Amino acid sequence: MAKSGNKKVAGAAKKHLDGFRDFIAKGNVIDLAVGVIIGSAFGKIVSSIVDDILMPLIGILLGGIDFTSLSVTIGDAVITYGNFIQNVIDFLIIALCVYVMISVINKITSKVKKEEEKKEEAKKSDEVALLEEIRDLLKKNK
Repeated sequence: MAKSGNKKVAGAAKKHLDGFRDFIAKGNVIDLAVGVIIGSAFGKIVSSIVDDILMPLIGILLGGIDFTSLSVTIGDAVITYGNFIQNVIDFLIIALCVYVMISVINKITSKVKKEEEKKEEAKKSDEVALLEEIRDLLKKNK
């Protein structure tokens, strides 16, 4: 009796492992992993642009204010709202960069789709060509 129970457990485990393998092998999971890795690297680049280029320029325009050092002390608690401002600016710039990238990608893909549609319109289907041939033969026989 114990042997048949072990076989059932082993069969169920194999079934789950096979399902997991199939899940991992699907392109969507791999695409997602690549997207996360590229997104992480892209975030570092944009954060560097914000921290090393834009924020010093904004600080100069605002009279040398360094946002990260802005804080307020209430009792024993120190609230560093400058870090929050820095993170909000980082987020807005990253969101703007992502928006621009998606806009460019959408324009490119829409141009490609329009070109494909024009090619499909220019190329007649076999049925249309056959019907036109029949029409032309009928006109000829009249």
